[in-house]
Amino acid sequence: MSSKVICAVVICALAVSTVADEGKVAGAAKFPSAPIIDGRLDEEVWQLAEPVEGFIQIYPEFGKPSPVRTIVRFGYDGDAIYVGVYCFDPEPSRISAATTKRDGDMGQDDAICVMFDTFDDDRNGYYFCTNTLDTQSDGRLADNGRSEDASWDAAWQCATARMEDGWSTEFAIPFRIMKFRAEEQVTWGVNVARSYPRRLEISTWAGPLENLWRISSYGDLQGLDLKIKSKRYEIIPYALAQVQEGEDTDAQAGVDIRYRLTSNLGADITINPDFATIEADVEQVNLTRFELQIAEKRPFFLEGREMFQQRVKQFYSRRIGEIPWGSKLTGQAGGWDMAILAAQSDLENGTQGDATFTVLRGKRGVLGGSSNVGFLAANRRLAGENQGSVGLDTTLFFTDTLGMTAQLVRAHGPENNGALAWFIRPAYDSPTHHFHVRYSNWDEGLMDNMNAVGFVRDDNRKEFDTNLTHTFWLESWGLEKIETSTNYNRYWSQKGVLRSWELDSDLEVTLRNKWGFEISYFDEFKRYEKDFRNYRTTYEISYDTRTGRSVHASVSFGRNFDSDLQMIHAGAHLKITDALSVNYGLTKLWLDPDPENESTWIHVIRSNYYFNRDFFLKLFFQTNSVIDKKNVQAVMVWRFLPPFGSLQLAYQHGTSRFGTRSDQGHTLFTKLSWVF
Repeated sequence: MSSKVICAVVICALAVSTVADEGKVAGAAKFPSAPIIDGRLDEEVWQLAEPVEGFIQIYPEFGKPSPVRTIVRFGYDGDAIYVGVYCFDPEPSRISAATTKRDGDMGQDDAICVMFDTFDDDRNGYYFCTNTLDTQSDGRLADNGRSEDASWDAAWQCATARMEDGWSTEFAIPFRIMKFRAEEQVTWGVNVARSYPRRLEISTWAGPLENLWRISSYGDLQGLDLKIKSKRYEIIPYALAQVQEGEDTDAQAGVDIRYRLTSNLGADITINPDFATIEADVEQVNLTRFELQIAEKRPFFLEGREMFQQRVKQFYSRRIGEIPWGSKLTGQAGGWDMAILAAQSDLENGTQGDATFTVLRGKRGVLGGSSNVGFLAANRRLAGENQGSVGLDTTLFFTDTLGMTAQLVRAHGPENNGALAWFIRPAYDSPTHHFHVRYSNWDEGLMDNMNAVGFVRDDNRKEFDTNLTHTFWLESWGLEKIETSTNYNRYWSQKGVLRSWELDSDLEVTLRNKWGFEISYFDEFKRYEKDFRNYRTTYEISYDTRTGRSVHASVSFGRNFDSDLQMIHAGAHLKITDALSVNYGLTKLWLDPDPENESTWIHVIRSNYYFNRDFFLKLFFQTNSVIDKKNVQAVMVWRFLPPFGSLQLAYQHGTSRFGTRSDQGHTLFTKLSWVF
């Protein structure tokens, strides 16, 4: 019956007709020569590009023109597309610039973000952002902006310059780093966003947008002649030397190969990839009985990751340990967005033999292209047995604000073969409002097979969930913003026995003097070996200068699985200079009684010093008292062929893997990687 429900929803969605609004149009001028990327738009070549302007606010005053003027120009040649932006500012002395880390959060900086829908399919895209410190942030978008992957990195240029009446920036984005159709007179979707933090403003050229990443609402970039030839491959070899206390000196080498089969399809192959110098997993408190999901940081698994983002997570790359080889195919072919992955791994749980992982993902546009239907098949083959899942999913947009997601998954394996998971979730989203209801079904025994490749916290449940969130933007009584949110969740076993209910409410107030206050209340019932009632109240205070300096502190009181709970958390982000920043986080948990000895202190310190954008020093230190963990990392990086060609010198003490005691002694790494 569940499969019929999903199919019926998709058929109904396909019958819905929507009329697109007339969007904005910009022209791309063909440049006879490339501009010098120095942030200044004073070269004659920029005069060939027609300027566009008229930015519209998303926040704080949705749909109203931005009070600050922004002018954008587009050009291209046989190698790259160029974007020039001039940002007028009535108070240039107050321009904010704090973020120096690549892919860092620029939400509190004066920044520009350029977004391209290179297939003009209203579903997939790229974004490239910078602030006045020339910091780079890039990523990929899927599902009409519902899925974002900020871990994608590519080699492109940008530069900014300060002016008496504002600032300007230039982007040079090579065609070879993006996938697109190589045809004459191609149209791309395009948008440009500006962050103006003094009034918490986000505005866009094509708008108004219900969401910054809503690709189907972007404007058109016309005049592109993309019958061009660009480099089809990148070869990135590396060599690594490692000296560890109490161990023999180790040396290894490997290579990554990236090959463009066509302008819209690319292959990645890795042989003996190096995961040794990946940033450590950050320790955190787990107040549940469920497994925590840990972020992926290994480069091979990041390309195309936006394609695998699902609510019922069929592919969780952290299930795959160290790999001797792996391959991937990503792009678009025959109207399908595709991602195919294969890798071999030695399992770390003592199982004998190698496991082979295979994942196949495909999505196709419906409803004029802005919505999609897709499938995913994930499998692990070990000792002659297959385990994993196959499934269908859809992301639908009926209007700019009304949409729906749904998914149907069937697990396969030696036991509980054929167990199902499915959900349906209609939602309303606007810049100030969110509402959804969701109903899910998870068969008993589903985890036994799905978690060989995927991530399921719990099964044997029929679940109802709803959330209501609203943001009030104010300009009176010293208030700037009030955010409220309430979420209710309830689930039963497949036999109808109540297993859990949960209520989570939150109220956050932001004042115009940059102080913030938040109160949240959490209350739940859990049935395990007996019935438990857990609840927690949290009070938080914060101060954010919006110039790269912020502090916050919170205190929580409650009860958790028959123990009284007290917890404090504090953190600070300090921009010492334009080059130096420090982040500190502290968590202290008290449980009384504490039969499992879970009370703990966790300290996390990060510091970055940027000599320039491609030469920097990163320091990381964390402790977790309950597992006697002390982990230190120091990495100096010189990216002479950014972002992949680099020389790294690293020191580590203590194990970096989440939840693991500090067994590893003093270790030194030296790594050299090149790009051909």
